[in-house]
Amino acid sequence: MTAAGGHDGEPHDPAMGARLNWLRAGVLGANDGIVSTAGLVVGVAGADASRGAIFTAGLAGLVAGAVSMALGEYISVSSQRDSERSQLDLEARELEESPEAELTELAGLYERKGLTPETARRVAEELTAHDPLAAHADIELGIDPDDLTSPWQAAVASAIAFTLGALLPLAAIMLAPEPTRVLWTVVVVLVALAIAGVVSARLGHSSARLAVTRIVVGGGAGLAVTYAIGRLFGTAVG
Repeated sequence: MTAAGGHDGEPHDPAMGARLNWLRAGVLGANDGIVSTAGLVVGVAGADASRGAIFTAGLAGLVAGAVSMALGEYISVSSQRDSERSQLDLEARELEESPEAELTELAGLYERKGLTPETARRVAEELTAHDPLAAHADIELGIDPDDLTSPWQAAVASAIAFTLGALLPLAAIMLAPEPTRVLWTVVVVLVALAIAGVVSARLGHSSARLAVTRIVVGGGAGLAVTYAIGRLFGTAVG
């Protein structure tokens, strides 16, 4: 039988799930940077704006997006971390006030996982002797007390992922010849989105074709809409 999180009998790495979550979040952050910045610069270019105006708009969008991503991630992870700490504090108080009841509860949890009452009790006693809080946090709360996510780490990682993604369409539209800058930017962005779709599918063990189709069609539609808005309102306002 394949171990959870492993393949072909390979031993399960407890940190693998966390690393995959970080990588998946990085791919999504980069995807956000690509799509939002591409939509912005293509929309501005649709209004026949100068290269300087496009660069200013793209850079402003990059900075604003990175800050927004970092702030959102910081707030989200901080809230999650506060909740986890609160649960751990409550569990620690219960262990201090009612150690025997907590031991019985832990054994019962292992029984429900399929262990015999005798084995479940022995496992609960050995884990409690080693680290009672970690034992309860693992099976009861799904939390590792020594591996709580850092809000600052999450914020910085999100900002970096978004920035790297945003630099791609910004560089494409600035380096491409003016008559074909929008076309080249669209091509570069759709290729990048296809790659992001493949990576996301591999991480999630899902269909790469379906993931690529969704992300490319969605991204292409978004670029078409922003370009049309730029053409429409750029001409109207001008």
